[in-house]
Amino acid sequence: MVLWVTSMSDDEFEKIRVPNSPRKGRGAISNQDSRYSETAREKIDDGWWPEEAPPLTTTVTPETARSIITHNRSPDIPFELSINTYRGCEHGCIYCYARPGHAHMGLSPGLDFESRLFAKPDAAVLLRKELSKKTYHPSPIALGANTDPYQPIEREWRITRQILEILRDCRHPVSITTKSALVERDLDILSAMARDDLAQVQISITTLDKSLARIMEPRATSPQRRLQTIRTLAAAGVPVTVMVAPVIPILTDAELEAILAQAAAHGAIRANYIMLRLPLEVAELFREWLETHLPLKAKHVLARMRDLHGGKLYDSHFGLRQYGSGVYAELIRKRFQLALKKTGLNTAEIRSNSELFRRPDDGPVQTSLF
Repeated sequence: MVLWVTSMSDDEFEKIRVPNSPRKGRGAISNQDSRYSETAREKIDDGWWPEEAPPLTTTVTPETARSIITHNRSPDIPFELSINTYRGCEHGCIYCYARPGHAHMGLSPGLDFESRLFAKPDAAVLLRKELSKKTYHPSPIALGANTDPYQPIEREWRITRQILEILRDCRHPVSITTKSALVERDLDILSAMARDDLAQVQISITTLDKSLARIMEPRATSPQRRLQTIRTLAAAGVPVTVMVAPVIPILTDAELEAILAQAAAHGAIRANYIMLRLPLEVAELFREWLETHLPLKAKHVLARMRDLHGGKLYDSHFGLRQYGSGVYAELIRKRFQLALKKTGLNTAEIRSNSELFRRPDDGPVQTSLF
């Protein structure tokens, strides 16, 4: 985003283009107002602005939730139940489709999304209550469907681990999606659950280029370290899927085969991919990021995105939003299928067992009067 600053001259106002500057360790360039904001903020150059913006600290606010399990009704998502332990994500991935959710909190999907976070410390208590209900029917629960359950603040809050402890005790199946090596901390739980087909992990890898990853997903684990995490999980008996997500036209699409080959070599047994999604505010944030970091490629990337979505930057229809349509989308699909044959990925299934589920033991059971 480029802000216009007005300075007074003797006869007229003169408009001066003042671009936002990237902040070290952050993905978004600006703190774009949410679509619900009644006012718009504008940076005014009065001569006192420092040359470099000061470091942006991360704040975490405890959030009291009424329930913790989210029920999914989207036909193009392969799970019915999910848990989001955090709102916002410190990884700062500029492409994150969850960014617009911060607008509902009265915050910006830009820098606020990656620096003003919300944690649900009572998540495990709520989960235990929901699993105890007689009406509850077990189905694999997805962790990381929205924001990463192993983002940096999990080291201190440990909410994801508490969730896993409940699921382990209840013998409830779980699927985790992350781009963090911190998942290795919970290998004791995951490996034990995996022996009964109760746990699987999806590791997201967008690029193998460390320089690109550093500016695109600045606080996430490096790509090479994620490959090592695949190897560590696989060696412990935890089935791993590599998610090439998102595939970004021009920037990362050429790496599709290399990522799949490396993931297979490190022990992944399945793979999937998702094309870049630019819903709502993400489109402008991503455009601003491109023009700041990769200005010579910006128009080409956005033009290819429009090729995917019939002339638009994004199509939210089920079945199209994740893969797009048209010649380019079909080319990516065929390349992916060919790479699967070469690597042997997706030849084995990952089972998810819901038959072992047992409700939490909350103490003595009161017998029925009838």
